[in-house]
Amino acid sequence: MIIAAARVVTPTRVLAPGWVLVEGDRVADVGEGTPGRPADVDLPEATLVPGFVDVHVHGGGGASFDAGTAHDAAAVTRAHLAHGTTTMLASLVTATPERLLASVAELAAASEDGVIAGLHLEGPWLSPKRAGAHDPALLTEPDPALLEALLEAGRGQVRMVTLAPELPGGLDAVRRLVAAGVVAAIGHTEATYDEARAALDAGARVGTHLFNAMRPLHHREPGPIAALLERPDAYVELIADGVHVHPAALRLAAEAKPDRIVLVTDAMAAAAAADGDYRLGRMTVTVRDGVARLAEGGAIAGSTLTLAAAVRYAVQVAGLSLADAVRAASSTPAEMLGLQGIGSLVPGHRADLVVLDEQLDVQRVLHRGRWVT
Repeated sequence: MIIAAARVVTPTRVLAPGWVLVEGDRVADVGEGTPGRPADVDLPEATLVPGFVDVHVHGGGGASFDAGTAHDAAAVTRAHLAHGTTTMLASLVTATPERLLASVAELAAASEDGVIAGLHLEGPWLSPKRAGAHDPALLTEPDPALLEALLEAGRGQVRMVTLAPELPGGLDAVRRLVAAGVVAAIGHTEATYDEARAALDAGARVGTHLFNAMRPLHHREPGPIAALLERPDAYVELIADGVHVHPAALRLAAEAKPDRIVLVTDAMAAAAAADGDYRLGRMTVTVRDGVARLAEGGAIAGSTLTLAAAVRYAVQVAGLSLADAVRAASSTPAEMLGLQGIGSLVPGHRADLVVLDEQLDVQRVLHRGRWVT
């Protein structure tokens, strides 16, 4: 099948016009101009981009990964797939050790079955001062025994863990995660600049939702934000929804790290669903006008974002180029986690692509070589 479009976004440039040849579930070829034979699908006003890769998402479509079941995992992925996200991690919020272990074991099976691409544990080793929407009563210092148990329960499917490295045992936990091949991320943290630098030196290489739930940037104590932005090999997540991060802050990060920003949703169950009352772990969340906040205290509680909407916001409001925004939602997160064969429209990669109209709204989604919308 040849799909031709007004624009095709590749990792290095935008082909205008361009085309993609799909054979089975793989991209066989990508070219500029007119294909050698008539296109099977001709989209003269559309833009083709790779399927989006969300490495920080808790739920969607009314369902949540925190339920820890394969059924809910499938419901979340279906909801986001309709909006162009073809690969995602299942992010889990802080819970009791027993609940986390059960959820990790169940979701590891879903990952082995290809429903999700792995797990992201956000907590319980977070700073109580930067708890955000996590239950402060369940936050703990890193426990080596629990860490080992979670890695064992995950059967190699735990891809990333967010923690506050300034906690007692935090740096040891970073080193153990790195040794296990897990990406260690700095987040929900009160770390100083020096403490964040120490975590990066120990092997951490991601900032979880930069600017949010971390010590703010200050000219005398620059904290983790400066440490992450100046570290060449560190990636930084950004929630581009107009609620979590001002567009100027998004531009600042993009200009500092043009090849290391990762758009994420941090979406909870209300993404691709209606306003109302929801649960995030043990916390009650109220969603009004698409903004999720804790019912008690009013803290931002994740988002109702999709990655397609994040890309659109990054381009239309924050002023990023289409190529940069798409890369931040596809090839860069795949690279960050070492996920092979996804996130780019290049020969040999999985045939995941999204058709966007002139307003960057999703029109169609191809997943594993088959149209799903």
